[in-house]
Amino acid sequence: MGLDDYVNTFGAECKRRYGGRIKKLTIDAAFTCPNRDGSLGKGGCTFCNVTSFNEQQGQGQSIAVQLQQGKQNLLPSARQSNSQYIAYFQAYTSTYDEYALLKQRYDEALADANVVGLHIGTRPDCVPDEVLELLVEYQQRGIDVWLELGLQTANDQTLKRINRGHNFAQYKDTVERAHLRGLKVCTHLILGLPGETHADYTDSLQQVLAVGVEGLKIHPLHIVQGSTMAKQWRYGSLETISKQDYARSVAALIRQTPKEIIFHRVTAYAKKPMLLAPDWCAFRWEGLVAIVDELRLKGGQGSDLN
Repeated sequence: MGLDDYVNTFGAECKRRYGGRIKKLTIDAAFTCPNRDGSLGKGGCTFCNVTSFNEQQGQGQSIAVQLQQGKQNLLPSARQSNSQYIAYFQAYTSTYDEYALLKQRYDEALADANVVGLHIGTRPDCVPDEVLELLVEYQQRGIDVWLELGLQTANDQTLKRINRGHNFAQYKDTVERAHLRGLKVCTHLILGLPGETHADYTDSLQQVLAVGVEGLKIHPLHIVQGSTMAKQWRYGSLETISKQDYARSVAALIRQTPKEIIFHRVTAYAKKPMLLAPDWCAFRWEGLVAIVDELRLKGGQGSDLN
């Protein structure tokens, strides 16, 4: 049995909605971040890998070219003429620019007739009302729109410690404004942030659920080259979460989550040599297998709410 047998996954939701899985095509639209350009600060979040983003950023390629290249990287079965895709604006803060430029970039992605979804990754403090209204317009056209908010934790002390540049109140405000307009929100949480324990993870989840959310992405803290945390890790002042502890914590959070909420991701991996730690995150399936084992033993999504 796999993850779909225990968790309401985004892949399963796509099967219900479209009759099959829908591939995400990641887009780098050359946006920046207020925590990097000096508006809020410089250097970004302490876990952020500046170098890798800069190496990958757009490379001067149009969004149409990036979409085409993304398709070519898929298996032949996923790039047939009738295949459908999600345009995922992932890099940096994808709502942080002038309205006209944002619309131009989103429109270019949606000009591809096979793109049926638009996922916008951003920060909670960079989503003005006019951008929300634009996303509503796309949704009214039948596009499957998700606003993905990088909260990472609901603990304001941790947010300050990792130089995040926003607080939980700003996240709550953005979610409420999105929900007023009927937009779906997927919240990102990181487990293993400095100073946090399972109690903090649980508290973050409960606060997110109290505000209201349609989707969740959870992944372990990665220590990567080029980040401030990489320096701390090399000096021995930063520990990373073990695979066992991560699996136990994620499984526990899943059991506390209502069944109607969609999990877009429950773990993540990174490639060496960019990844410094934890080593288990270099392997795509290790964390997932451990999570499924925990769910098999103790129950699936929502089971602790019964």
